[in-house]
Amino acid sequence: MPQLIKDGAVGDDRWTLVREPDASLPAGPVIVTLAAWLGRRGALVARGDVGVWLAPTDDPAGLAGDVALLPVVAVDFPRFADGRGYSIARLLRDRYGYQGELRAVGDVARDQLYYLSQAGFDAFVLRDGKDAHDALASLADFTDGYQATARRTPWFRRSGVVAKAAEPTR
Repeated sequence: MPQLIKDGAVGDDRWTLVREPDASLPAGPVIVTLAAWLGRRGALVARGDVGVWLAPTDDPAGLAGDVALLPVVAVDFPRFADGRGYSIARLLRDRYGYQGELRAVGDVARDQLYYLSQAGFDAFVLRDGKDAHDALASLADFTDGYQATARRTPWFRRSGVVAKAAEPTR
């Protein structure tokens, strides 16, 4: 069973990721493609233990009306350098109000976990061969940041410091 980092702890992943839209679904909790969700939505909602997997080319707007129905949304990172999943996460959290488990899957490495968490991810399945216990420490690589994220307001708003307009020089 693959290991999952979720909410700052390592555990077993009880969900099965089904990457083919027309595949038959195994018993137990499954994560299906967006195409499968859109094509079989009624039956999948009735099943109750279904999440959705988004590829980098999928538009998360397709889930806008269904975010309250989904216990988990998995966002695929096919390559380490492919950052589209970060944008998908921010859209799901900020624009569509998704509050369930948001998981990063695919070519996910230790060096990405802190930044993925700041984009709104709270669960991670690392690429094959990587130790989840070793990667867990990376969630605390930085103690603070200046940028606004899905989890934090910008530093200047938290500190009470308001930037003054610079006086023109003569």
